[in-house]
Amino acid sequence: MTRPPQLRPRPRLLLAAALLCCSTAWAHGDVTPQVVDTTGLPKLGADWKGENPYRGHAAAIKIGASAYNQNCARCHGLEAISGGIAPDLRKLDNECVTLKVDTRKKACVAEIDQYYASSVRKGKVRNGAVYMPGFEGILNQEATWAIKSYLETRRERPL
Repeated sequence: MTRPPQLRPRPRLLLAAALLCCSTAWAHGDVTPQVVDTTGLPKLGADWKGENPYRGHAAAIKIGASAYNQNCARCHGLEAISGGIAPDLRKLDNECVTLKVDTRKKACVAEIDQYYASSVRKGKVRNGAVYMPGFEGILNQEATWAIKSYLETRRERPL
């Protein structure tokens, strides 16, 4: 007995559907966090700094660029330009740019530094859904601030 044409399995259609479903699951590739070699950076100790101690530090920026590519670019985009999956990190401290008073601008940047460090360490979870994994125990303080130093070179609107 033969099936009517509309009920016959279509191998190409099935293959296309399977590839489409699987490719979205594989879109980010291996998302295992990578340890960052921070050799050459001044040691920061066990207590977390409230502000980025490597701001403008050339070696930290270089290490941060590599660390960003290994751990953050999958979601936040190459060169910190988001493809829409996660926030565009070039805009991280845009609200500080418009502040005219230097002391307020510095306080704003310090607050963003604290927000950034907390987000990296603890991750982002909302209603039980993990939007960003926590990197505490994987990225040390030096690596975390090196990435922030790199991101500061990628700002959408320089301070």
